[in-house]
Amino acid sequence: QVQLVESGGGLVQPGGSLRLSCAPSGSIGSIYAMGWYRQAPGKQRELVATITSGGNENYADSVKGRFTISRDNAKNTVHLQMNSLKPEDTAVYYCKMTTKVTRTWDYDYWGQGTQVTVSS
Repeated sequence: QVQLVESGGGLVQPGGSLRLSCAPSGSIGSIYAMGWYRQAPGKQRELVATITSGGNENYADSVKGRFTISRDNAKNTVHLQMNSLKPEDTAVYYCKMTTKVTRTWDYDYWGQGTQVTVSS
C-alpha cells in the first residue's frame, strides 16, 4: 500500500524551531484535507493542525501562534513549521491525509511518525 513519508524531526532546545514534511510514496487519489497529529508517551493522539486543499488552516490552541501548516497541492506535500518549541511539544508527530473513496466514505492515510524532542 501507499505510505506517507515524513521527515524533519529531531532534538531541539526550548525556543528552537523544526520543520516537518510529509508526502505520499505514490498516488492516493483526491486529497481534500491534510494534517498533523502528535502522541506523547502515555497520552492520547491529538490534533495539532489541519489544512484543506483550499488553504483553510486550523490549529490546536496549544500551538496556535507558534506552528504553521502549509501544503503544496501539486506535490501532495504538507509541512509543519514549528517555532518557539516547548518541552511539552515533545511527541511523535504523525502526518495524515484524508481522501474520499466513495460518496459516503473517507479514508485516512497516516505516516510512520517522526520524533520531536524539545529539551535543554
